[in-house]
Order: sequence, then C-alpha cells, then structure tokens
Amino acid sequence: MTVNSFFKKVNKVTCFLFGIFAFYFVQAESLTEDEIREFATHMEHRHGIKATQVTDILRYATVQPNVLEKMTKPAEGLSWYRYREIFLTEGRIQGGLDFWRAHEKKLLKAQKLYGVPPEIITAIIGVETFYGKSVGNNTVLDSLVTLGFRYPRRSKFFLSELEHFFLLTYREGLDPFRLKGSYAGAMGIPQFMPSSYRVYAVDFNGDNVRDLIGSVSDSIGSVGNYLNQHGWARGESIAFPATLEDSNVEEFLKKGIKPITAVEKMRSRGIKISEDVSDNSKAALMKFQLPDGLVYWIGLNNFYVITRYNHSSLYGMAVYQLSRIIEKRYKE
Repeated sequence: MTVNSFFKKVNKVTCFLFGIFAFYFVQAESLTEDEIREFATHMEHRHGIKATQVTDILRYATVQPNVLEKMTKPAEGLSWYRYREIFLTEGRIQGGLDFWRAHEKKLLKAQKLYGVPPEIITAIIGVETFYGKSVGNNTVLDSLVTLGFRYPRRSKFFLSELEHFFLLTYREGLDPFRLKGSYAGAMGIPQFMPSSYRVYAVDFNGDNVRDLIGSVSDSIGSVGNYLNQHGWARGESIAFPATLEDSNVEEFLKKGIKPITAVEKMRSRGIKISEDVSDNSKAALMKFQLPDGLVYWIGLNNFYVITRYNHSSLYGMAVYQLSRIIEKRYKE
C-alpha cells in the first residue's frame, strides 16, 4: 500500500464518519491553521507524506484539557506507600499468576531469546494495563496533539512522538482515529509510545504483523526485546534492601537511579548491603517513604533497565516487587 492510498482509505472511511458527528467538536479547541500547516509541511518534506493528507487528519484532532491536567498529577508524584497500593493488589497478583500460566510458552520463549524472566515481563504488563484489560480511553491522536502543541515543557518530545505516530499508523496499517491509549499517548497491551512501537515491537507469533493492540504474544516478545535492547543482563540481580549506619547519604541519593557508584564505596560509608552483591558492582541508592519512615534499597543494572520503561524508582520498585510475589505464587 502506498502512502497516498493509505491516507485516501483513512479519509474516505474514517474521516467520513467523523464528519457526520463534526458538530460534537464545535466547542472543542482545535489546532490553528498555522500549527497544522507547519507540522504537515514538515511531514511532507521529511517523509514524503502529502501535507494535505496530514492536514485532513489533524483538522479532526482536538486539544484535551483533561490530558494536560493529568500530566500535572502523575501517580509517580505519590509517596511509595500510596503508589504501591495501586499495583501490589491481590487482583493484580492473581491476574499475573493467571497470565503466566496462560502464556507460559511465550514467556519462556521470550526469556530464551532476550534473557528477561517471565515474572518481569508479566509484572510490566500487569502494571501497565492489568494484563491487557485496561489499555486506556484517550484517543492517542488527541493526546499527542494536546501535549505536542499545548505542553511547552515537553513539546519537543511529544511532537516527535506525533511524527512517529503518523508513520506508525501508515506502516502498520492502523487507523489513526481509532487508537486508544494513555493520556500520554502510550498504546496497546504493553503501552508503547509510538517511537518505541516502531523500534522495539516484534512479530512474536509469526503472522508477519507486529500487533501490540490485540496480540498478547507480540506484546510479550516486544517487552522482552525492549528490555534486552536497553541493556538487560541475563541472570543478574535487580535490587536489594539496604540499611544505614550513617544517615548522611545524600551524596548517593542525589546521583539518581542510574547505577554509577561502586558498592564497595557504599559499604565503606556504612551502607549495609547483602553479601550477594559484589564490591565491584555498580549500584544506585534509593529511598522510599512508608507510613512509619523511610526504607532504602540499592538498584543494580537490571533495575535501571526496568525504569527505562518509566523513568521512576517508584515504577521500578512496583514492577520488581510485583514480579517477586507473582513468582513466589507461581512456584508454590
């Protein structure tokens, strides 16, 4: 299918249906003609998609105030003990156990190919979409348009994702109007952003389609590939609790979640870490708020890789702890 024929198909079918209900969008904020023209011209010059075809789609996109509101109140802004209440639930644990049992062969295949154990892939899909049951209700096109054009702090990133979105919908044969996802524009069972979909999605069931919207198999393989490409180390540990003899550890905490400090140096400053961790290992010190005080953990390389999915120590810890509980239940 050519670029022209793809967008003609979209315009004839989907745009016609949207046109019937256009009166619903009269009071919604749309992009300005200048904004549409500039982006459409960019797509034509860089990718060969006619500006008129891009324009025809962008004119139906609307700015969503609720998306901007949600960007100011992410779950990652919660304290750890509030955040974990969202994900470390009996329903999500049992759902993970059921998911693992139902898709064991594909999870083992992903582990063999990418080195990522079944419990980690299961936990990520569990945290992201409750194992595919909650993929988001936001129209991806509207979310990316809203954040690309009305969220200055990260507009460059989201405009790039909008660009990837246009390319993705053409090359994967997806309808740009019908895709639903998170308020930030992530989509499908594993909640990939458009750029990640294009780069890391894999055809894991051999049907010659990379389908993260409806295929659990492709989603499992794609999560494994994503973590592998971001540096997952097969068979290595993820994180360990730590205790402090000296409360003056701000210099380690300020370094963030990238593991760049030798464990030996941490131990020399009174940070007690499991003997299973070599002195030569690189780690990051993290703190988490509980109702009765702070707890400390060290994150190793694989913990950092998990956070490439969502750049938050809370997210990484939720995935890790959920994975441990699911794994324990699975082996009982």
